[in-house]
Amino acid sequence: MGAKGKLDYDCPIRDVLDRVGDAWTVLTILELSKGPCRFNALKRVIDGISQRMLAVTLRNLERDGLVSRRVLPSAPPHVEYSLTARGLSLHQAIGALNEWAVDHQPGIRADRHRYDQRPALV
Repeated sequence: MGAKGKLDYDCPIRDVLDRVGDAWTVLTILELSKGPCRFNALKRVIDGISQRMLAVTLRNLERDGLVSRRVLPSAPPHVEYSLTARGLSLHQAIGALNEWAVDHQPGIRADRHRYDQRPALV
């Protein structure tokens, strides 16, 4: 067990997939790849994410060294998030997956529709 009861796997792929295997992490990294962003701006552009889930996602990404958090000197203080060098390298891999998803989504939806129209299997 790692900090605060979180699992640390010996297997590198399992350890990394534990972090990047959820949609909120992927969407957050894709959004932060466009440049630094404040919390509320991220919440507005990541459709469907709750304030709590965004906070948890950003905290986990910061813990893994994928995101940096910077408090901006203002009243009240604002917090800005950005990808670290490690986060940018992960974005390259996720970017390839994102491109694949964009290219193949129409075909996948068509196949799902065809499958769902088939008679029920007994």
